[in-house]
Amino acid sequence: MTASDRALALTQIAASAADSKQGDDVVALDVSGPLPLTDVFVLVTGRNERNVQAIASEVEDRMIEAGAKPLRREGRAEGRWILLDFGDIVVHVFHEEERLFYSLERLWKDCPAIPLTAVGTGAATDGAD
Repeated sequence: MTASDRALALTQIAASAADSKQGDDVVALDVSGPLPLTDVFVLVTGRNERNVQAIASEVEDRMIEAGAKPLRREGRAEGRWILLDFGDIVVHVFHEEERLFYSLERLWKDCPAIPLTAVGTGAATDGAD
């Protein structure tokens, strides 16, 4: 099984939002095979607690604009690992230390990566270059 078209579109929106707030090392994994509950994990790293919270807020705002309803939010107060569950996709915004410690990429290494078109290309910003 592969991620739905809707999940793939939302993945690009979430990645673009994270990139616009200087999220680092944005990775998307198609977890639809082993996980029946969601299609995609988006992983992103923030430099500090404030950056993690800013990234999560921007992702949530853009996803809501796109019509995705947030089902669950966890970890916002601490700003170390914020989980945003939108049903089709789950966005994990990590502090650098938590990203290394939990190493979700290693845990889900058998899942295919999803190419992210907007990240790091300038397309994720407002385009006013």
